[in-house]
Amino acid sequence: MTDNKDDKTLSVTGKKTLTLKPSGVSQGTVRQDIGRGRTKAVVVETRKRRLTRPEDEKPSAPVSQARPAEPAPAPVAPRPATPAPRIHQPSAPQQRAPQAQQPARQERPRGAVLHDLSAGEMEARRRALVEAQAREVEEAKQRAIDEERRKAEAEEAALRAAEDAAQRATEVKEEGTHVQEAEAPAAAAAPARPAEVRPVPRPAAPSAPVFGRSRKEEEEEEERNAARGPARGKIAAPAPAKVPARPKGEDDRRRGKLTVTSADVDEEGAPSRGRSLASMRRRQEKFRRSQMQEPREKIVREVVLPETITIQELSQRMSERAVDVIKYLMKEGQMMKPGDVIDADLAEIIATEFGHTVKRVSESDVEEGIFDVVDSEGELLSRPPVVTIMGHVDHGKTSLLDAIRNANVVAGEAGGITQHIGAYQVEQNGQKITFIDTPGHAAFTAMRARGAQATDIAILVVAADDSVMPQTIESINHAKAAGVPIIVAINKIDKPTANAQKVRTELLQHEVFVESMGGEVLDVEVSAKNGTNLDKLLEAILLQAEILDLKANPNRTAEGTVIEAELDRGRGAVATVLVQKGTLRPGQIIVAGDQWGRVRALVNDKGDHVKEAGPAMPVEVLGLSGTPAAGDKFAVVENEARAREISEYRLRLARDKAAARQSGSRGSLEQMMSQLQTSGMKEFPLVIKGDVQGSIEAIAGALEKLGTEEVRARIVHSAVGGVTESDISLAEASNAAIIGFNVRANTQARQAAERGGIEIRYYNIIYDLVDDVKAAMSGLLSPERRETFLGNAEILEVFNITKVGKVAGCRVTEGKVERGAGVRLVRDNVVIHEGKLKTLKRFKDEVSEVPVGQECGMAFENYEDIRAGDVIECFRVEHVTRTL
Repeated sequence: MTDNKDDKTLSVTGKKTLTLKPSGVSQGTVRQDIGRGRTKAVVVETRKRRLTRPEDEKPSAPVSQARPAEPAPAPVAPRPATPAPRIHQPSAPQQRAPQAQQPARQERPRGAVLHDLSAGEMEARRRALVEAQAREVEEAKQRAIDEERRKAEAEEAALRAAEDAAQRATEVKEEGTHVQEAEAPAAAAAPARPAEVRPVPRPAAPSAPVFGRSRKEEEEEEERNAARGPARGKIAAPAPAKVPARPKGEDDRRRGKLTVTSADVDEEGAPSRGRSLASMRRRQEKFRRSQMQEPREKIVREVVLPETITIQELSQRMSERAVDVIKYLMKEGQMMKPGDVIDADLAEIIATEFGHTVKRVSESDVEEGIFDVVDSEGELLSRPPVVTIMGHVDHGKTSLLDAIRNANVVAGEAGGITQHIGAYQVEQNGQKITFIDTPGHAAFTAMRARGAQATDIAILVVAADDSVMPQTIESINHAKAAGVPIIVAINKIDKPTANAQKVRTELLQHEVFVESMGGEVLDVEVSAKNGTNLDKLLEAILLQAEILDLKANPNRTAEGTVIEAELDRGRGAVATVLVQKGTLRPGQIIVAGDQWGRVRALVNDKGDHVKEAGPAMPVEVLGLSGTPAAGDKFAVVENEARAREISEYRLRLARDKAAARQSGSRGSLEQMMSQLQTSGMKEFPLVIKGDVQGSIEAIAGALEKLGTEEVRARIVHSAVGGVTESDISLAEASNAAIIGFNVRANTQARQAAERGGIEIRYYNIIYDLVDDVKAAMSGLLSPERRETFLGNAEILEVFNITKVGKVAGCRVTEGKVERGAGVRLVRDNVVIHEGKLKTLKRFKDEVSEVPVGQECGMAFENYEDIRAGDVIECFRVEHVTRTL
């Protein structure tokens, strides 16, 4: 080799054994998953990095000392599916020589003169390359032999384990122990082991045994590698890794260093994203459909359709896209949006067109399963009786109940009459009795009917001095309509005028047969004032309850009736309820009429808070969203969504009924005619605010009865609670009067009423309220025109006087004739004219009246067609004020 550069270049390039092809940069493609089953190919370049050491700078150093070989970086392209060979110590000195020299060549620029290498070194490299290739072929054969041997050993071990497990199972079966249950899974899983055996390419540490290889095999492999000894180009054995604080699992030991490629694919080239088997199947199915254009299999569903439903909700129930439903409607010529509401008929057509079955339900189905749930006989337990006290006003119902309870409710009632339904519970001989007190006034008919429907026994209180009265008869009818037994309590027997026998006799006329008269109805003579025979009355109640055998299931959701409802200033909406089934507890969600809420507290009749209310127990419920109507049923529901759904349904139903009543007045021709006839009817508008729902109901019923064909009371608004500013505004707009029953107006409402000139009337007795409204409505009546006959006069002669006109000379034939009174001109018994007299003269003097038998002169106002022989009838008109 010469010294000049040209010779060196020729000598190097003339040899074909050394080339500069490996540039240190290799390219490959990686399939990346971009979501939804789509992938794309990305070209990745990797550059081998050279770590220089001081030994590399010496040109005379042997090839083996160029630099210690390092593990090659992970290739970019995915590896083939065949298992990669295990890494072990090389036995030939020249194994890594070419690889070690490649970075040295790659660091040189292209076309440079290789003046550092001698011919011997080049020959050594060539020999090392040939030996490495031969050695790799031998190692591949050896690996195949080792793999076959390991598979055979694994299969033999699995068979031996299966035989041992079967033998142990047989022994356990013979001994009659329960070990068979524990060994059976192991015996069943043992034959599946060989399928899981696969060669592991590279264990992370020498101390970790490879799956499927025993420790002895690992030691033999290490001894073979050590026997080959160190050689040139030998890869230095890695230092033992530190024992991690957390023990690695099998997957962690195999994984090794995490790179982009190894994160995307595992050792066998399969994606290692952790996809489930179901996900892979879905992907394959989607790809197959996209290739074959195979349509998805249609899933038929049962679609539940209410009376109205939105298109969006319908598409969700069908599991179809709302866009597809809109497209179908557009094809049918209907332009709609997903939020539009359609009826059940159109929804059924759409669902049928999309291949689904339909189940029609009604809106009332939301109430199914809440009321009237049947209880099994084994769950029923005895409960206290519910007793309603009924009778005529002032016959002593509340006083009798006060004597039983040792309380004084009468003192708290205005005017000494009961105007609310009260519910109380007393205890007699260890047994509880629930009493419901009803008003006896005629206006409280609905209250008495409601009390009779919620009761088990009705006590008919009849005063011994008054005997049977109208509301007594009405109470008897309510009790018979409700089908409850009656106990007659003949009260006020302490009075001198008391006649109990007369009461029994008059009750016979209304088919109430007491025991003393040969009937089955119990009767007790009591005195609420002196407390006479009260214990006998309670015993009669318990006896009747024992005959009825009253039972209820306390271990279920509560259900009952709203006795009364009011709006309390500090507590909000308060409903007095009677629990009829189940047990009511605080925190439960109840629906009462069109109101709902979560029970915040339960208060008994003594004002104490209780934790629960069982069957036949009256309590006040706090926490409702509003005041329900008295007589509404209440029940406990499972969640707020169900309660809100039921409440909205009932509110909608009430609005529809109200709208139907308003529109019903202009329906048929007969209704239109009746409306025309009543168009002249005068109305007395009222805004009524009361303390409880029952009082408002009674007031409305009483005012409705006052109406006539000419005038009637129109209730613009009625609600529970005090008079507010909005009530004043409503009354001002409708020109109505405001009535407050046991309530008052707040400061803002009073000031607004003074500014607007609105009258607010306060009442606490229903008698006074009805009388005042009756008088006010009477003022709207047109006065009655009453005509009084005065007398008749016959025309004898007609005189025509200048500047005066025609004057009739008459003789009074009957009664008398008065000036200023009304007159009629009658000719042949036909009234020709009706008017007033212009003048009345006796001779030449004006007189006020002319008695019978005398003659006079009369002239009419604005009328002169008078003839001899006509009769003049004189009369007086009076306007009399009418009353209802």
